[in-house]
Amino acid sequence: MVRNSVSSLLAGPDDGRYAIVVGWIRTKRQSKNTIFFEVNDGSCLANLQIVVDKSGDVIDGKQSQHLLNGASIIAEGQILPSEGKEQEIELIARKMRLIGEVSPSYPLQKKRHSFEFLRDNAHLRPRTNTFGAITRVRNALSVAIHGFFQKREFLWIQTPIITGNDAEGAGNLFQVSTLDYSSPPRNDSGSVDYQKDFFGKKTYLTVSGQLQLENFACSMGKVYTFGPTFRAENSNTSRHLSEFWMIEPEMAFCELEENRELAESLIKELLSQVLERCPDEMELFDRWVSKGTIDNLKQVIDKPFIHLTYSEAIRELKKAPIDWEYPPAWGLDLQAEHERYLCEELIKGPLTLTDYPKEIKAFYMKQNDDGDTVRAMDILVPRLGEIIGGSQREDDFVKLRDRMKQMGMDMSEYSWYLDLRRYGSVPHSGFGLGFERLVQYITGMQNIRDVVPFPRSPKAIAF
Repeated sequence: MVRNSVSSLLAGPDDGRYAIVVGWIRTKRQSKNTIFFEVNDGSCLANLQIVVDKSGDVIDGKQSQHLLNGASIIAEGQILPSEGKEQEIELIARKMRLIGEVSPSYPLQKKRHSFEFLRDNAHLRPRTNTFGAITRVRNALSVAIHGFFQKREFLWIQTPIITGNDAEGAGNLFQVSTLDYSSPPRNDSGSVDYQKDFFGKKTYLTVSGQLQLENFACSMGKVYTFGPTFRAENSNTSRHLSEFWMIEPEMAFCELEENRELAESLIKELLSQVLERCPDEMELFDRWVSKGTIDNLKQVIDKPFIHLTYSEAIRELKKAPIDWEYPPAWGLDLQAEHERYLCEELIKGPLTLTDYPKEIKAFYMKQNDDGDTVRAMDILVPRLGEIIGGSQREDDFVKLRDRMKQMGMDMSEYSWYLDLRRYGSVPHSGFGLGFERLVQYITGMQNIRDVVPFPRSPKAIAF
């Protein structure tokens, strides 16, 4: 039995061809002689109207009362021009059979549900238009990400999920252990004896694949990873997740300027791809979620990125006639209010900031000659702020070693990382782009927990 997807039928001719469709009932309405079903199979945003003549034997009489919103069905019949105004074609059913009926407790009714309600029913929310659209956008972006790097001759590296290193040095790590937490083995000093753990030392879920990518970049040239990362940061905000996916490229023989150009090209291409591949979905987000979303994305695609140093940005922020919640000062991280002002008021478009104070950036970033700043970059876009963070990596062995000692890092844990600077060191650079942050920006969704299939955040692991 060859089944037809709803998307292929809607894109095809209304030539009376015979079709077999499976899916879930979205709506059901009746006239005196006819029943109209709207059926969706997840292949596209639109539904297919299935028309059933009450006078025939299309539906088993015992099943008719169970053909309700949410029930799964299989139907077959002819594809013909629709007599209604809401759709161009419809399936005139010859047979229709119930596959799975719906309990009266089915929570998705014929009305708009709040995102908070749907978050509590995350296993069912893909059946709604909004989350079906988000899923297709995530898929289109995933394909576009791999396509972007593959056509530029990058190699995809599957970096480890379990690691012994803190790539960011921030300490917000999920620890991985097989020890009995109620009675762990202890050494002579009374502390937990991790030599008896599975890996013989403390291990964690990765916060980034960057350090391992540098390893491969320094032999393969251009590499990237696209996979899950984890942060044990107790942040209950609309911008934070505990588990999320990261796009991270790393390039040897590459300085900050080339790194910046690649990052800006990636943003423009991904936005272009999703507008091209998901026009119906983007129209839904623009109409129902955040008006102006499509124009905002087109603005980023069409406008060149403006470049400022961090110091220049601070000077502009200090001149702004705004009563800041967090007054800007050199040496402090930029806050969301600062980033949005720079993009939306000062530049009125996308912006790349470079050369941040070394004290607010990670240990691995290359130091500038001034001794105070590093070759870091952040890419900011209107309506969101920071979307990409990256840097040129420190390739000088002595400078990197001294910086790590200054920060009190355990040098033995990073001996292999320092070896990359001992043996054929080269200038190299890379950046990170949070996948869910990108999806949130593109769709206009206000809460990042609404763009991931099963959100992981503090006290939230129900599914």
